[in-house]
Order: sequence, then C-alpha cells, then structure tokens
Amino acid sequence: MNQPSPSAGTPGKTFFGHPAGLGTLFFTELWERFSYYGMRALLVLFMVATVAEGGLGFDDPTATAIYGLYTAGVYLAALPGGWLADRIFGQQDAVWYGGIIIAAGHIVLALPGFGLVGEHYGFFFGLILIVIGTGLLKPNISSCVGELYPEGGSRRDAGYVLYYMGINVGAFLGPLICGWLRVDFGWHYGFAAAAVGMIAGLVVYRATQRHLGDYGKLPNPTPPGEERRTRNVKLAIYAGTGLLLLAAVLGLEGFITIDARNLSEASVYVIVGVAALFFGRVLLDKALTGLERRRVVVLVALFIGAALFWSGFEQAGSSLNLFAERYTAREMFGILIPAEWFQSLNPLYILIFAPFFSALWINLGRRNLDPSIPLKFALGFLQLGLGFGFMWIAASLIQDGGQVLPTWLLLTYLFHTTGELCLSPIGLSATSKLAPRRYYSQMMGMWFFGAALGNLLAGLLAGEFNGDDVSAFPERFRQVVIFCGAVGVAFLIATPYLKKMAGLEELPPDYTREDEPGAFDADAGKHKQ
Repeated sequence: MNQPSPSAGTPGKTFFGHPAGLGTLFFTELWERFSYYGMRALLVLFMVATVAEGGLGFDDPTATAIYGLYTAGVYLAALPGGWLADRIFGQQDAVWYGGIIIAAGHIVLALPGFGLVGEHYGFFFGLILIVIGTGLLKPNISSCVGELYPEGGSRRDAGYVLYYMGINVGAFLGPLICGWLRVDFGWHYGFAAAAVGMIAGLVVYRATQRHLGDYGKLPNPTPPGEERRTRNVKLAIYAGTGLLLLAAVLGLEGFITIDARNLSEASVYVIVGVAALFFGRVLLDKALTGLERRRVVVLVALFIGAALFWSGFEQAGSSLNLFAERYTAREMFGILIPAEWFQSLNPLYILIFAPFFSALWINLGRRNLDPSIPLKFALGFLQLGLGFGFMWIAASLIQDGGQVLPTWLLLTYLFHTTGELCLSPIGLSATSKLAPRRYYSQMMGMWFFGAALGNLLAGLLAGEFNGDDVSAFPERFRQVVIFCGAVGVAFLIATPYLKKMAGLEELPPDYTREDEPGAFDADAGKHKQ
C-alpha cells in the first residue's frame, strides 16, 4: 500500500510528523486566537471604565450588549466568509485578506491611546473590521487543515488535535500579555499587543504558505447556470457590509440613534426567526426519509440547547470579567493580578483536561458505556449550573462591601470548562452524524447560528448583573443555577426519546459520515471556534 506524502507542497518536510502545512496553520491560528482572546479580555472592562480612566464610560447593560453583538457577529460573519472563499477568493487568499483586516481592526483600536483617532470611531470601526476579518479567516483556515490529509483516518484526527492545541495556547497567552500591558501601560497598549499578535500570524502565514500546496489557491468553479446567482450573492454580501459601515458612521455622527441593547434584542428575534424558517423548510422537504426528519428534530433540540449553554458560558468575557475586576481580591505578594488573567483559565483547563475527556469517551465506548449525545448535553448543563453555584455563593459574600478570594472564579471556570468539553465538540460531532446529507453544510452553518444566538443572549443576560445593584446578584445567580439545572434535567428526561428519534442506538461509537458511501466527512472541532 502506498504511504501518504508527509507534507503538502513541500515533500520531505514535516511538523511533528505531520504535513509541514500544519505548522503554517498551527502558528497562524495561534497568533490569531492570541489577538482575538487578548482583545476580548479587555473589551468590556474598557467600555465600562470611566473616561478619566481612559475608557468609554458606558454603563454595564450597554457595554455587555455591545460585547454580545460583537461576539455574535464573529460567528455570523463565518457564513458569508466561507461562501466568499468558495466562490470568489479561494481559501488561502481568504485567510490572508482576513488576517490583514483583523490586524487593521486591532490597530484602529490601539490608535486612540496615541491621540490619532477619536475614541468612538476607533472603537466601533475596529470592532467591525475584526468581525469582517474573522469571518474570512476563521472558517477557511479550519477547512485547510483537513485538506492536508486526503487519506483521512486517525492521522487527520491527530492533526486536528495539534491544531486545536495551537488555538488554546493562543487563547491562554492573549489575556495574560494584553492584560499585563493594560495594567502597566494603558488600555491601548493592550490593544496594540493584539495587533502585533495578528501581524505575527500574517508573517508566519506568508513566509510558510508554500507548505499548503494547491488546495484553496483558487475558488471553486461556479456551477453551470449559477453565474447570475453567484454574482447576486456576492453583491448582496458587499452591499450588506457597506450598509453596516454606513450605519456605524450615521450612528456616530448622531444622524440615527442606535441603542445597543434594543439592537441586540432585535437581533435575537431575527436569528430565532431565520432558524425557525430554515428548520421548518427542511422538515417539510418531502425528499427526506422518516429517519432523516426525526434526526432534524433532534438537531433542533441540540440547537436550542447549544444556544442556551453559550448564553451562560459566554459570561466569561462580560459579567464574570467585571466580577473579577470589581469584587475579587487580586493582590498577591504585593502584585496586582489583572482581571483579564482569569480569562486564561478556560484555555488552560482545556489543555489539561481535553486529553483526559478524549480518553474517557474512548474507554467508555469500548465498554459500551459512552454517554449518548443528549446525555452529554445534560452533563454539560449540570456542570455549567454547578459553576454558577459557586458564583451564587461568591455574590452572597460581597454583600457587606468586601471582596472574595479568586478561588470562586477558579472553581467556576473549572466546571464551565468541563461542561464545555461535554457539549461543544459533541454538538459539532452530532451535527456531522445526524444532518441529512443534502443539508450537511447548511446544518453546520446553523450550529454557528446557534453560537451567535447564545452570544447575543449572553450579552443581554450580563446586563442584568449591573454593578449598581450588587444586592440583586445572589438572586440572579440563583436563577441562572436553577435554569441550568432545569435544562439539564430536561435533557436527562428527553435522552431516551431523542436517542430513539435519531436512531442513535443503531450507530456504532466510532460512526462517522465516512461510514456512509459517498458521504462528505468533516472533522468536529475539539474545542474553541
């Protein structure tokens, strides 16, 4: 049997025994995630800081709503970004252009600290540029990983493990460095560090791009008869981007009033409406078999579950970040720990526990004890609720005006991370297993829609933890705990019914789309998107 080539584009060169192109993607994504999570750790803190402190002076509900809109926009932009790569740019150029736009966004955020651009212009335009750039880079760099392994199999799985290690290393380092610079030198030095990180990623990418070979150098050919539709979609994407920028200008100049919280609430209804129309259309497709239709119903349940999970999990960058800044005793050995450093706990825990969870599922599967997909969702919610239970206690301890030890946040992030490991990669895997073949790519897109919806809800929920009303914190955390527990119990009760509807008992533990002749296979992410 012929052995696969050890590298793409550069025969003989390898990256830890893998194609040399994996090193290109590993370090590019590491630096991109460094910039994204480093800036994200600063975002809400910068918005709520007073003008005298160098911030924007927004109230908590406005700041967290903007945070939700921004993080949701990153997920939504991945859909047109993937289409533009397929039809217009090709994956490799989309990654390059996206990285340039992201770097420009971070540079714009950094400029106000040097008095070159007005605060609000720099802030909002910087966010919009990062959203657009991430939409181009993120979905396409992930697709390039799989193409390095045309033979598929376990070698490709191992390649994805390395790739996602790079993601979490970047997510770990970003808040540490950007937070340290913010505390010691000022806000915009932290933003500048994020820009330097993305520029480093671009340098690595351009210097080693040859290792990627020919995949994605050119867009896919437009199918015959689709030329007009392709042109119209391209124009619609460009027009939508232009309208977004125009609305930002008009809002900043005061010609139109944009209320971030109202906009966030309206966006929730839009996404829910789009999802309902999409799933309804699929369920009414007469070409689907009965099993496929039942599996779509299961995917609807998982879509709702994922959106609700992210609405709690994504408190990390908003309400929990503010709790770390205001109510956590962070001075140790005479050194003040930046609040942003707590944002590095999740990727650190991922690096520690992801191999354990991977081995756990495999070993349980060998004994026919691997929990089903709905049961893992239930476990994810129960652990999310347990994490918020620690915040419930911590919120009760600050009622006399004091601060609490970092232990409460350490425990909260620990259980949120283990909950994420039960739900996030499992949800992606479930989508790849259960989606009807003719709707496969669209169903994967709906998973990102669910993440966007969750981030919007997270921003709105975080606004309920207003710093002016600390006395209400324990009750609100208690409500979140009860809600997470209720959803977890609902998934526990529904598990046997969802298993039966999806035919999950008929699927072997190692089932993938490759088991279906002629089916398309996609690797589920091991952690962050």
